[in-house]
Amino acid sequence: MKCLATFSALAIGCTYLAPAQAQDTTSPTLKKIHDTGVISLGVRESSVPFSYYDSQQRTIGYAQDIALKIVDEVKKELKLDKLTVKETPITSQNRITLVQNGTIDIECGSTTHTRERDNQVAFTNSFFQYGVRLIAKKDAGIKDFPDLAGKTVVTTAGTSEDRLLREMNNNKKMGMQLIAAKDHAESFLNVKTGRAAAFVMDEPLLYGARAKEADPQNYIITGTPPLSEVYGCMVRKDDPAFKKLADGVIARMQTSGDAERLYTKWFTQPIPPKGMNLDYSLSTENRTLFAHPNDRALD
Repeated sequence: MKCLATFSALAIGCTYLAPAQAQDTTSPTLKKIHDTGVISLGVRESSVPFSYYDSQQRTIGYAQDIALKIVDEVKKELKLDKLTVKETPITSQNRITLVQNGTIDIECGSTTHTRERDNQVAFTNSFFQYGVRLIAKKDAGIKDFPDLAGKTVVTTAGTSEDRLLREMNNNKKMGMQLIAAKDHAESFLNVKTGRAAAFVMDEPLLYGARAKEADPQNYIITGTPPLSEVYGCMVRKDDPAFKKLADGVIARMQTSGDAERLYTKWFTQPIPPKGMNLDYSLSTENRTLFAHPNDRALD
């Protein structure tokens, strides 16, 4: 059963078991894809293991696999013999704009669904829930967020953590010197080179950053999460029919067990390009999300 993303469902959080309601099924996005024979995906270069480049510069990852399942459903829905997938690399700073202006039709990467962003774009059913934590060198003496007081701390520009750190710094008078890097790889590089004491980011992305290192044991991921957040795929606002299609794909994957199998592939087994293993077990929160698909922001 597909999730029925009516305008009312968009406002209160879509649950895929909602009863059928009459709605306008015209989708500008699906019409554009049908007319051009092209679907445009926004992809990330270094959001391991959600959306990132392998050694051949091909986009792979947990979220990318979900995006390609949605592409398959679009092709089926439009009865197309061929559908060209166009990929556009995006950053945390430009991803929302590229959805809004039509450069990309959907972005499944590592974008946090927040109520503030609901004013700019629409989000599909969530595909991942996580806490915000920090990574630091093992010998840095940092165990939790209060230990960051007076230190240089980095996060990625344009992320929800960017705003979180600024609010924490102001509200708690922590005296942190904050760096906003262009992407996650550059953020972690600041920790590796000693320019920053810690990198604050979504927990799974920190596991991805650490797993790429030759000496991952030299870094710790720690800190009591100040909040829990979710990732969803971004689509343009005011296109409930396209959102409904994507919601249905994600909901079926989650309730059928496909999402958990995909999780095992990307988070608990060796992955490209160097056979790294994040060793990041499925959380209780994600099990609950998979059992009850929804599109609610948690902030």
